[in-house]
Amino acid sequence: MSVAYWIVAGLFALFFLYSGGIKIVRSREGLRPMMAWVDTLAMPAVRLIGLVEVLGAAGLILPPLTGIAPWLALAAAIGFEVLQMGATVRHLRRHERAVALNLTLLATGAVTL
Repeated sequence: MSVAYWIVAGLFALFFLYSGGIKIVRSREGLRPMMAWVDTLAMPAVRLIGLVEVLGAAGLILPPLTGIAPWLALAAAIGFEVLQMGATVRHLRRHERAVALNLTLLATGAVTL
C-alpha cells in the first residue's frame, strides 16, 4: 500500500470513526445541533448508520494492515461512497444547500477506491 493511501484512508477512517461513534452513543438531543436530519429518522436507524460508519472505518484500515481479506477495504470504500450519495440526496431533499462536506467526502472516498 502506498503512503498516499494510508494518509487518505487514515483521515477518512478517523472522520467516520468519530462521526459514527457519536451517532451510536449520543441521544437525539445531543446530535440535533450538528445533525438536524436526525429528527427525520428513527433513532435505531441513526444508530445503524453510526454502526455502519464505525465498521467501515475499521474496514478501510484493518484488512490492508493485517493482510487478511484485503478486498474488504475496497468494499468499505464503496460502502462509504454509497452512504455519501444517499446523504447528499437526503440533504438536497430537505432543501439544505450545505452539501459541500458530503461532496468532499465523496471525492475523498473515490481516492481510496
